[in-house]
Amino acid sequence: MIRFVFAVVLSLGLTASSLAGTIDAGAINDAAYPAKRPAGDKINASVVKLQILLDRALFLPGEIDGKLGDNAQKALRAFAQANGLSFDKSPPPELWDRLLAASEGAVIADYKIAEADVKGPFLKRLPEKMEKMKNLKALSYTSPREALAEKFHMSEELLRTLNPGKRFDRAGEVIAVANVLTHRKPANISRIEVDKTQQTVTAFDPSNHIVAFFPATVGSSERPTPGGALQVISSDAKPTYRYNPDYNFPGVNAKTPFTIRPGPNSPVGSYWIGLSAQGYGIHGTPDPDKIGKSASHGCVRLTNWGARFLGENVRRGTPVVFIDAPIGSVSKTRA
Repeated sequence: MIRFVFAVVLSLGLTASSLAGTIDAGAINDAAYPAKRPAGDKINASVVKLQILLDRALFLPGEIDGKLGDNAQKALRAFAQANGLSFDKSPPPELWDRLLAASEGAVIADYKIAEADVKGPFLKRLPEKMEKMKNLKALSYTSPREALAEKFHMSEELLRTLNPGKRFDRAGEVIAVANVLTHRKPANISRIEVDKTQQTVTAFDPSNHIVAFFPATVGSSERPTPGGALQVISSDAKPTYRYNPDYNFPGVNAKTPFTIRPGPNSPVGSYWIGLSAQGYGIHGTPDPDKIGKSASHGCVRLTNWGARFLGENVRRGTPVVFIDAPIGSVSKTRA
């Protein structure tokens, strides 16, 4: 894994436009495969293009932020393995070619903000504590910009960078976005694997081919995910979160159960896939930038858009297999 990460960082780099300090639609659409090593903490045109191509191919890199982090590297590795590509000192040029061949059209496109994007209602502030969330009518977005960023699988930082001077709160305004929405096709998912060690979720078709891949947050040492094989029992696009004091989450002092209404900023995000172990599920998150970087309360977290795609393409009874040894003992939680 270390050799893979090192090789990818060496091989994906700055285009001439990026070297000049310009990150715009043209620089990203024209970005090419081999170049120089990108700075790991800066948005890079080649990496933005790479992430969008991976997202289109259903090897989701997590939040599209233009930075070559762990989630993008996991998606790269999975895509290469699924396409029979091996790594030596650097990824083969065929990897970039395969990604380009998997979809068509510009990776950055113009989008005219619609009335629905700015209508709201929006939260003035998202409470930090769960107890204060229970009084809200909905766990909505906090701004049109947050809603638009999630709609196109992007970080707010990248959305701002591509659209200097834009307010994001006026219908009719044209902005540059990741061109990912027109490339979604239904998937025939017959089995899901959750890898606890690698923090990933992989969906397979009946022929055992990978049809979708997701970076994930899978449990913690205090509240591990279950082991063995479970099944999908439900799929809910507007999940209500129910807190049980028996969960004893850190920072939650409630002694009686309470309910948090649905919304993208709910503790379980905007989608819930129920599993056959009581209280466990695969679900979204209000913090897509933290996928794979922070522990969950026992369930499997994906980005909201990843959880939605998976939930819309699985059926009741779909097997969900947890691989690798569980961490610690199992406890019943739901988040």
